[in-house]
Amino acid sequence: MPRLIVTVVAACLLGACSDTHNRSAAPAVAGQSMTGVDVDRFRKDVEVLSSDEFAGRAPSSVGEELTVDYLVSQFEAAGAIGGNNGSFVQDVALMSITPTDVSPLNFRNDDVSVVLDIGDDAVVLTSRQVNSVAVTDSEVVFAGYGIVAPEYDWNDYEGIDVAGKTVVLLVNDPGYATGNDALFTGNKMTFYGRWSYKFEEAARQGAAGVIIVHETGAAGYPWGVVEGGWTGEQFTLQSDDRNAGRCAFEGWISGNAAAALFAAFGHDFAELVSLASSREFSAIPLGASVSTAIQSTLTPSVSQNVVALLPGAADDETVAFTAHWDHFGIVDNGEEDSIYNGAVDNATGTAALLEMARVLADEPRRRSYLFLAVTAEESGLLGSAWFAEQPTVSLARMAGLINIDAMNVHGATNDVTVIGYGSSELEDSLARAAAGQNRVLVQEPTPEKGFFYRSDHFSFAKKGVPVLYAKGGVDHVEFGREYGLRVSEQHIRERYHQASDEIHDGWDWAGLEQDLNLYLGVARELAASDTWPDWLPTSEFHALRAQSDAQRR
Repeated sequence: MPRLIVTVVAACLLGACSDTHNRSAAPAVAGQSMTGVDVDRFRKDVEVLSSDEFAGRAPSSVGEELTVDYLVSQFEAAGAIGGNNGSFVQDVALMSITPTDVSPLNFRNDDVSVVLDIGDDAVVLTSRQVNSVAVTDSEVVFAGYGIVAPEYDWNDYEGIDVAGKTVVLLVNDPGYATGNDALFTGNKMTFYGRWSYKFEEAARQGAAGVIIVHETGAAGYPWGVVEGGWTGEQFTLQSDDRNAGRCAFEGWISGNAAAALFAAFGHDFAELVSLASSREFSAIPLGASVSTAIQSTLTPSVSQNVVALLPGAADDETVAFTAHWDHFGIVDNGEEDSIYNGAVDNATGTAALLEMARVLADEPRRRSYLFLAVTAEESGLLGSAWFAEQPTVSLARMAGLINIDAMNVHGATNDVTVIGYGSSELEDSLARAAAGQNRVLVQEPTPEKGFFYRSDHFSFAKKGVPVLYAKGGVDHVEFGREYGLRVSEQHIRERYHQASDEIHDGWDWAGLEQDLNLYLGVARELAASDTWPDWLPTSEFHALRAQSDAQRR
């Protein structure tokens, strides 16, 4: 597939997306940028969506009802039509699994017993859609990173049968652990490094239980995120398979707890971690068994994706946007503030869909715009996965998808962070839009955290649709790169997936406006074009797009 060719119309449209900080530009109307973005209107949407009234926007809650009603009313007022055969909503069948009694992880052999309590040391849950699971005296095996990847000549399960056993695994992948570019993709996490893959692979291997050892750098977030996100009510998609292809229990233990656990049974954890980074590594029985039990209540429910469409002349071709509207709702966290408002994550991205729909509604376009506000992202990309399996438009005729998740609230930047940099030709369009703002594209500063696999665009990438996940960079226009890194890290540490993710006086709306204009520039070019962007040949999704090309032809 050739690189994107910019048509004259696209170039003119893109030219409208000028940097709002360009001193040579004519002054904008107060509160409004030169491309039609109304920052005050956008701010109001963020305030409404992240308000206490919306109660943290948990799926299948009063917060969802308020959120969906608000989004539908705003898309309709913008001039969009329902994108699901005329309806603005798509039902998503969820199952709520709420643990009511979780036993500690009890490791023992004839001589030693180690109990890891739920909370500071461990978290445990089940994804099976049953009221009760119990694992008794399951042999424990350290299986390295828990990866089976033939293309990397790697198999941590080779030579051992873990059926009915419990595997203890390391987070991330060997490339990150060693910094060796010859292993996997070096410091950049692959999908094999994600906890979701490890849980699924352990189930494929027949394991009864799977435990991941947490490490902040390798995971990309502190233990508090694990403890907060893996306790209480959990959602999964409803399935006729009550076991849902998952181990009986899934869990995490802290790094300190892992070191003490291994030592108690005669192993040097640090030494085993080092051995696990070699292709010659073989899984090692810990010399212990583990027991735990989980009682849960199951509540089936129907949540909703919101689907809005601005039809184009070629109405069967679309340019799509995704943003998840959900967050964690109200969490019993023992603090005075128990509402997880999710202002950055992801009231900003959801409000961006509304504002772009308003701006784009009256503009000419060849391709249609699809705005998809999805549910249950925080529960494992469930809403986007549901849509990708039951799309309301042809995925083969989707020119590209722009994902917006947790926008930059720290101010305008000289750079644009591309999550999964070097993946698709959509980056050509992004580079042109960024140049119009005097910005450059850069790889994410922490590729080891695997953000490419942690948001809704990934559900579409797995179907071959070229996706773009980009956001404000870290080189702050006024204060520089070190400042940008510092405030980003501070947000992760103090607000990410916490009740403190609320609008506060420290927000700088210039970065939000800048990125809104950036997305609009890319979208306008794609909507005016008749070419079909592709994944780059080095991408793991390139072959899938070739299948889409054949289907489209």
